[in-house]
Amino acid sequence: MEKCLLLGNGGREAVLAEYISKGYSLYTVCPYENPSIIEMVNKSGGKYIVADPFNKEIVSEFIKENNIEVCLISSDNLLQDGLIDVARELGLKTFGPTSKGAKIEWSKTYALDIVEKLAPQMIIKNYNITSIEELKNIIDSYNDDSFVVKPEGLTGGKGVKVGGIHFKGKDEGFEYAKSCLEISGNVIIQDKIEGREFTVMALTDGENIVVTPTTFDYPYRFNEDKGPGTGGMGCLSFENGMLPFLEQKDIDECSNLIKETLKYINKDNLEFNGVIYGGFFKTKNGIKFIEFNSRFGDPEALNVLNSLETSFTDVMKNIFNKTLSTENCKFKKECTFTVYIVTKEYAVESRKEPLIFTISREAIEKQGVKIYFANTKHLEGNKYSSVSNSRLFGLTTSAKSLQEAKEKVYNAIKGNIDEKLDYRTDIGNIYEH
Repeated sequence: MEKCLLLGNGGREAVLAEYISKGYSLYTVCPYENPSIIEMVNKSGGKYIVADPFNKEIVSEFIKENNIEVCLISSDNLLQDGLIDVARELGLKTFGPTSKGAKIEWSKTYALDIVEKLAPQMIIKNYNITSIEELKNIIDSYNDDSFVVKPEGLTGGKGVKVGGIHFKGKDEGFEYAKSCLEISGNVIIQDKIEGREFTVMALTDGENIVVTPTTFDYPYRFNEDKGPGTGGMGCLSFENGMLPFLEQKDIDECSNLIKETLKYINKDNLEFNGVIYGGFFKTKNGIKFIEFNSRFGDPEALNVLNSLETSFTDVMKNIFNKTLSTENCKFKKECTFTVYIVTKEYAVESRKEPLIFTISREAIEKQGVKIYFANTKHLEGNKYSSVSNSRLFGLTTSAKSLQEAKEKVYNAIKGNIDEKLDYRTDIGNIYEH
């Protein structure tokens, strides 16, 4: 059995660990002992070390010492830092773009420039601003809460701030935009639009793409999409791979943009395989582009991988061989449903001490719900501890209908997780932003 290196430590990496370990011996470098990942490592006969996955020397030595042949990375920061490049230099088969290929995610201006050329009708009016004076003039041209501030670089899904939701009035918006400008040298100001946000992800071997079921993510911290942005509080997909407010032509438009973007970055000699994630809005004026990511979303990965009918090992091999197609990458006709469990302070205030909490894992899993641990370590029995003020674990299931999937997850939560923990109770309602 070939050995596969997985880097990263969140819920996304936990679900990837599950599916990689079905066909590979799993090896990982992780900053702490993630219970889900270590379980899959042990099951597959691999090896797990607690170390900094950003340390290229440690990662290189780990690869060499264990004769690892394959590497998969789906963490934005690790991709930007060039950990795929390290694996490629050592001769590994890799799933994920090089640092240059990941530019479609870590440079929002690069992504916007591409879409402006390929599908100008999908662009939301925006300004790439490089000076304080220019910033002041542009913001002065808007009504109080009619604009959005986007940092140039990676923010873990938490950096975009929307007028009227994350800041009130021009002054607050200006101060936040100014802080972004000072960090990276530029900031994007964009028109605020109304519509429903959705994600179209495509697996790619660098030439061919296979579009996964379309997902609806819940980025805001509290019910009814209130509060600050987060990495994602929940996610769903439908049995037909669509969302109720979309038509096939909408999906075709998005997938065509992804296809053409891949061609464009190939012409730019930016080496890319793995996943292209497209964030979009359905508006009264058609489909609008939000952003590209160069990897699986989180929580979207929990939904998509659990809807995969084809073995993920086979998908990976077809990506390495550049033979990926809709014939060898198929999805189940089922709904998927994910809820993330978090600390009460998550995304609102910092927490100085780790949170010790209990969950009845066995009782949850007996109800057909999977647990994917993220920023959590196991202490003993049903006792766990947070390792940061980020999301703790995701609960995912699939079913023939959305209602059935929703009931399974929320019923599994009742009486089985600590009262110290928090989650959104309205996942399954589809909101307009």
